Amino acid sequence: MKDCLLIIEDEKLLGLELQRFFRKQDWEVEWVESLSKARHILLAQKIDPIVILSDMNLPDGNALDFLEDMRDKPIECSEWLFLTGYGSISDSVRALRLGAFDFIEKPCDLNRLNLQIEGAARSAKAQRRLLQEAKSSHTKYSVSSFLGSSESNKTLKSMLSRIAQVPFSSLVISGETGAGKGLLAKVLHYSGNRSTKPLVEINCAALPHDLLESELFGFEAGAFTNAKKRHRGLFEQAHQGTLFLDEIGEMELGLQSKLLKAVEELKIRRLGSETEIDVDVQIIAATNRDLSQQVAEGKFREDLYHRLSVLSVNIPPLRERLEDMKELVPAFIAEFNAKSGKKVSANLSPETWAQLQAYHWPGNTRELRNVIERCVLLAEDQEFPLQWLQLPSKKQAGEMSVSAENSQQLHIPLDGSLTLQDMEKYILQQVLELTDYNVAAAARMLGSTRETLRYRVQKYHLKCD
Repeated sequence: MKDCLLIIEDEKLLGLELQRFFRKQDWEVEWVESLSKARHILLAQKIDPIVILSDMNLPDGNALDFLEDMRDKPIECSEWLFLTGYGSISDSVRALRLGAFDFIEKPCDLNRLNLQIEGAARSAKAQRRLLQEAKSSHTKYSVSSFLGSSESNKTLKSMLSRIAQVPFSSLVISGETGAGKGLLAKVLHYSGNRSTKPLVEINCAALPHDLLESELFGFEAGAFTNAKKRHRGLFEQAHQGTLFLDEIGEMELGLQSKLLKAVEELKIRRLGSETEIDVDVQIIAATNRDLSQQVAEGKFREDLYHRLSVLSVNIPPLRERLEDMKELVPAFIAEFNAKSGKKVSANLSPETWAQLQAYHWPGNTRELRNVIERCVLLAEDQEFPLQWLQLPSKKQAGEMSVSAENSQQLHIPLDGSLTLQDMEKYILQQVLELTDYNVAAAARMLGSTRETLRYRVQKYHLKCD
């Protein structure tokens, strides 16, 4: 299919020459002699040109006024180039400010003009791909992405629908690990008025203090050792879009004060720079901790807490909405069937459902998803394999908890109910609890280094101070 080029030119000889030349370059060319005809082609006939090449002054108006008017119309992304025999600096500046690709004075060599047209076409195609990706994400991350018909889930989706309609500046999502805070952030972004702009994400617990600061605010060349060139921070990258700060409760107090200034003033300064940069960013922060409790304990700035929590959303844990599994489980089975090329049935046996609903799901929806993935991948036929659920019973969970509380010895069942990863995660969690979440003490107890322990804590999304 040929790309479409719209030419708006009232000089007939030039119009015919341009039409003939670009048809030889394998373009589908539409040529009109006035802005009114161009408007009819774009809006009534819905012709979809990749590039629009227009004379500046036409019998029925100025092409820059026409471009400004068409920017608000529901047409696809097109690049505009302007030709003029008596251009002025003010016209060229206005053209570029309106988003024109280029401003060219007549007479213009056709081969040079062809290069400009090809460059404009590449730019327009790139913009259309980005727009299509945004539309696809908008569909994927709609409010309906939160599956489940429980009352708490209905309330959550109703709240999301209302929040997505307002231009909020900041919002806090709270919920246990694995509850779906990242999904909710994407839903809010792609359902709001910034859906075509960037969504930039960072996990505040995954980076040390110094590196997190440079990632957020950027740095100039020479700001510190190995800073060999300028780096645009996440605030700049998220300009006009959304910055998602996951695990905000893990951020150190010193950096919290800098974040507060950036959020309040919408200005940031790169490390090593003396110049402030204006940013337009919507902040979504997520935490699995009780920020109000952290404020009371002096671990989180009260002013930052109140500034971020303009709106607050809490995701209930899966154990409080077990009826949602009736929709979640079939959806996960379908997802992993598609990925693995299998045809595992979503008609689960009563015994399977009983085990799923009897488990307390400390890892919430993420854990459920991982369990379903394991079962689908290891299924030998179309029947859902009950033996690969490997969920610890309430009795086993109770035995393990009691053992951990009464001594510094952990008793773990070796009956196949726990995978190696489940065991490692459980051991880490219990040792952290025994040491009151002191990483250094926990590392000594396990005969490990703090760095290794912190890596595994982050891997399993465990709490740690």
